[in-house]
Amino acid sequence: MELSSLHSALAWVLVAANGLAGLWALGAQWWPPLRVGVLWWFITAAQSLLFVEAVSGVVLYSSISGPSPRLHMFYGFLTLVAVAVLYGYRVPLGERRYVLYGLGSLFIMGLGLQAMANSGQLA
Repeated sequence: MELSSLHSALAWVLVAANGLAGLWALGAQWWPPLRVGVLWWFITAAQSLLFVEAVSGVVLYSSISGPSPRLHMFYGFLTLVAVAVLYGYRVPLGERRYVLYGLGSLFIMGLGLQAMANSGQLA
């Protein structure tokens, strides 16, 4: 599998995983039986995909010629910043962290879709 194909496929997995994680976390805010430890493992896995995607993107970017897909890189970088912000606010919010991670994961999903829409040469 080519690196560009891997990067594109991983982007869809990242979007789907973060969307599901977001819906699960929001559901857990209002329905306590969804508050299981596996939720946090799933969120961690979904957000860890961002770092794998970023590394594959950097390697892919180093191999392309022509103009760089600046908006694609911008949205990709914002996803990493979003993960850092979520991690920073997880403790102060206490029980509201389900809303934080729910909305945050959906935001990451949206950033991923925006990055894919602005992929240019990476598509």
